[in-house]
Formats: sequence, structure tokens, C-alpha cells
Amino acid sequence: MSTPVENQKEKRNLVPAVDSSFGLGTLPFLLSVIAGATDVISFLGRLFTAHITGNLVILAAHIVSGGSAPLAPMLSVPIFIIALGLTCLFAAGLEAIGVASLRPLLLLQSLLLFAFLALCVAAGAPRSSPILAHGSFDANAAIAVVAGMLGVSAMAVQNAMVHGAPATAVMTTNITLLTIDVGNMLIARDPKDVAKARSRARHTWPAVVGFAIGCTLGASCEMIVGLRSLALPAGFAVLALALGRATR
Repeated sequence: MSTPVENQKEKRNLVPAVDSSFGLGTLPFLLSVIAGATDVISFLGRLFTAHITGNLVILAAHIVSGGSAPLAPMLSVPIFIIALGLTCLFAAGLEAIGVASLRPLLLLQSLLLFAFLALCVAAGAPRSSPILAHGSFDANAAIAVVAGMLGVSAMAVQNAMVHGAPATAVMTTNITLLTIDVGNMLIARDPKDVAKARSRARHTWPAVVGFAIGCTLGASCEMIVGLRSLALPAGFAVLALALGRATR
């Protein structure tokens, strides 16, 4: 038989915290903005950081056309896999000792993004994308390649962070699922199917919209200040960290 104190504790545990529901509902959107901005800015600097498959396409195109294979796209896939594996081990270790992994992973991602920004600036990142191929920035220089791998690692951390939830870094699957769910909401006859589709769509659309907003903001800023615009996703990462700290 439960004591009054135990009943009171149980009641407190069953009541969801307002800041928790807000944070958990907003974080996927914010993380998608970060991924969209990082991916488009780095793409204009000749590397996908979130869309790793795109690097394989670029690499294959260079090889087939007889051009020299860029080093950064070659390294991006193994670096992504290694960073993802290490992040999963790190998160599992934290959970094993009773420490929630969300805040440490948000902190790690923000540090990686700031390091990405710092190295791009140190490498002589140009102020506007039209001179990327002609300015002082050499995408194949060692410092630029290391910078790119830091960006890839940051996106690997984010992918590990949202495991089991709608993806925040790659939108193909999300857009496919959202389209199917919207179609089911419109044509399905079974109310249960409609309810399931509506529930999935409610969780998926913020990631899709957030990624699109991130791409738009990132491309606009990159046209003005070049790779220095990586300060945008780095700043959003700090905001995500603050949101994570406020989430119980």
C-alpha cells in the first residue's frame, strides 16, 4: 500500500512540466534550422555537412568526369560514421551513470560548430560566395578540410541526438512521410488511420519547415559574408543549448 508521501511523489512525476513540453516540441524545429543553415553554407563552400549522400554524388561526378577527387567529400563519410559511433558510445556512457545525454550532446554540437566557424575564418573564408573559387580560401587546404570535418562531426552528433525521432538533418524521408500522411488525412476513411496520420504529421512538419528556413537564412547570409555566416548556425546551437538546459 502506498504512503501519502509516495502518492504525492507519483502525482508530481505524472504531471508534465510546461517547459519540458515546450522544449521538446521546439528543439526538433531549432535543430532542423541549424542543420539546414550549416548544410547550405558548407555546400556553397563545396562540402555537404548534413547531407552526406550528396558528398558521394560529388565524389562520383569528379571521378567519372576524370577530375581530381576532392579530399573533403572523400573523408566526410568515414568521419561521419566514426563521429556518429563515438557520439552513441558517449551518450550510452552518460546514460549508464544516470546522466541525461541531451545537454552534453547539445554542448558538444555547439562547440564543434564554433570550431568549424573559427577554422573557416582562419583559413581565409571569403566574404561572398561568387569568389569562393577565386579568393584566398582554398577548399582543399588542410585547415579547410579539418574545418569541414568538424562540421560533419557536428551533424553526426545531431543525428545521434534525435535518434528515434523525425530526422532533423536529412529531409527526404521526412518529406516522403509528411506527403503520405497528408494524403491519408485527406482520403483515408478509417478515423483511426486519419488520427495516426495527423499525429505523425504533427511531429514531422516542424523539422521540414525548420530545415527550409535554415537553408533560406543560411544561403542569404552566405551571399553577404561568405563562410563567416557559419556564425548563424553556431548561434542557433547556443540557443538550442539554452533550451535544452531549460528542459527537464
